[in-house]
Amino acid sequence: MLRVRYESRGGPLFTEEAPLPAPGPGELLVRAEAIGVTLPVVRKVGEADEPGPLGGEIAGEVTAVGEGVTRFGTGDRVTGLCLGHGYADFALLHEAMASPIPADAGAVDAVALVRSGLVALGALEAARPEPGEAALVTAAASGVGHLAVQLARTRGAGRVVGAVSDPAKADFVRGLGADHVIAYGDNGWGTPVDYVLDAVGGELLTPALHALVPEGRLVAYSSGGGTIQAYDLLVDAKSVIGFQMARIARGKPELYEQWREELWRLFAAGELRPVVHGEFALEDAAKAHGEIEGRSNLGKVVLIP
Repeated sequence: MLRVRYESRGGPLFTEEAPLPAPGPGELLVRAEAIGVTLPVVRKVGEADEPGPLGGEIAGEVTAVGEGVTRFGTGDRVTGLCLGHGYADFALLHEAMASPIPADAGAVDAVALVRSGLVALGALEAARPEPGEAALVTAAASGVGHLAVQLARTRGAGRVVGAVSDPAKADFVRGLGADHVIAYGDNGWGTPVDYVLDAVGGELLTPALHALVPEGRLVAYSSGGGTIQAYDLLVDAKSVIGFQMARIARGKPELYEQWREELWRLFAAGELRPVVHGEFALEDAAKAHGEIEGRSNLGKVVLIP
């Protein structure tokens, strides 16, 4: 099989031939048809002290199953989070991390919708939105953010604001249903909102917090870190809520499945539209990462084995 690896911090990424893995207990061997590229994996290549497997979202057909697998069989089409070598034309996927792809959906739809959509929907749920409230979504043109903008609207947000790195992305974000679009460097972010879904972190945390009304909520789901002054919370009784999808997948599988079904329902109804920015061959994984690093993507970046 063909897979993508790197040997030192920052890359370069390269492809290599590797033996076809055999599924262990509880595992599925999946012939990948689409692989989602995410910011955490891009950052891993640039920041990890030791190189490791490039995991991530995959979608494709089950070709073999390991001992104890009960939910899937060969020929089933699945999507899920691969924790091992996911940048490959064959990958191992644990049964607990896998979910079926509806018959009328494609593999690219699955990697653009499910994992990113689960993060977006989970962050939205953590914000405890009320109908009519105003929402602000950072990284609003990203793979997760462009779905979060749409989901906030489906949950009855009275006003949705998208925050982007480049004003050139404004028309794209408005086309998703945002009422207003701001750039990170703008002086002031307009009328305060009731909750913020923040995928950026770092230096953006302070302006995101200042964009909240008193008693507003900021949901942080970024891997970018950052620091908030306690006084900035105390003075207006604001809240910061951390969200990590892996904790839901591991600890609340019933909720994970409920959210997954909700995403596919909205997709089938035409209320949630995943957008694919570009499709790249495995050999062009470095170019795909460059789209994320350069913040030029509008929607999801996908690898096609």
